[in-house]
Amino acid sequence: MKKSDNRLNPKDLINIGIFTAIYFVIMFAVACLGYIPIFMPALAALCPLAGGIPFMLFVTKVRKFGAMLIMIVIIGIFYLVMGTSPWTLPLGVVVALVAELIVKSGKYQSAKKAVIAYGVWCISIFGNFVPTFFARAAYYERMISGGYGQEFADAYMRYMPEWIAPVLLVACFVFGVLGGLIGRAVLKKHFARAGMA
Repeated sequence: MKKSDNRLNPKDLINIGIFTAIYFVIMFAVACLGYIPIFMPALAALCPLAGGIPFMLFVTKVRKFGAMLIMIVIIGIFYLVMGTSPWTLPLGVVVALVAELIVKSGKYQSAKKAVIAYGVWCISIFGNFVPTFFARAAYYERMISGGYGQEFADAYMRYMPEWIAPVLLVACFVFGVLGGLIGRAVLKKHFARAGMA
């Protein structure tokens, strides 16, 4: 591969834009379940599972360093604009860099490493939960003042006790790996065409 082939080109940037939009729409649709407090903890499993197929297809289309980082920054900015947790962006940057290094270590040819990278990538979802556990009182007040009402805020806090934080963090990774395996299985032909085994 020539050095210039390792750089992101306009076609790669278009693919990043397309897959970012697809991934974001899917994540947003699944995250809407969070408006029902009992479903909030389940998002640590549902979001990684739902995003597995588009993410794994993305990995077969853009196999260059920086693609995942650009994608997570765009998604993080969307979340900031929507008023969700500001922790999604910095956490996302860190996990995207780790995911990039994992895929790069397999020379963009290892489907197994792509699956593990997606598991790591999904840890960014935990960024949405950070205020719940590390700024609990302020987040509770913000929900009430933000129009959700005390009944919703009380139910939310009941279904998101402090002890569940490490469980959700691990679930993001584990269900990310499962989502990646599902994506790899569904997209078997795409992985074969991309020369990824």
